[in-house]
Amino acid sequence: QVQLVESGGNLVQPGGSLRLACVASGFTFDTYAMAWVRQAPGKELQWVSAISHSGYTKRYASFVKGRFTISRDNDQNTLYLDMKNLQPDDTAMYYCAAKYIMGLVVTSDNRNDYDGWGQGTQVTVSS
Repeated sequence: QVQLVESGGNLVQPGGSLRLACVASGFTFDTYAMAWVRQAPGKELQWVSAISHSGYTKRYASFVKGRFTISRDNDQNTLYLDMKNLQPDDTAMYYCAAKYIMGLVVTSDNRNDYDGWGQGTQVTVSS
């Protein structure tokens, strides 16, 4: 059973940085592509970034604009999202998601396209 637990969300001032983590269990982490998806209050789910099972391939949403970096540690079964120059528009619940697929990335914001989904971690950007 795919289990994902996010952490690292916090209240941060505009221009600040955060590192989100997602600890995976219950499945063979290094055979799954991973992604970060967010949902702002009152808005639809929005795909943020994705990484292939090996970490070799990475993709980012255009609004990331070089501010976010996705990475993974397959030895520690952990996915990361390093975020810098955060802005109020980045305020959202951030979810990590897993898809059993090798060699590809998943760039969907549809929960049904993933095999597992975390409970989310809240990022609030405000002065």
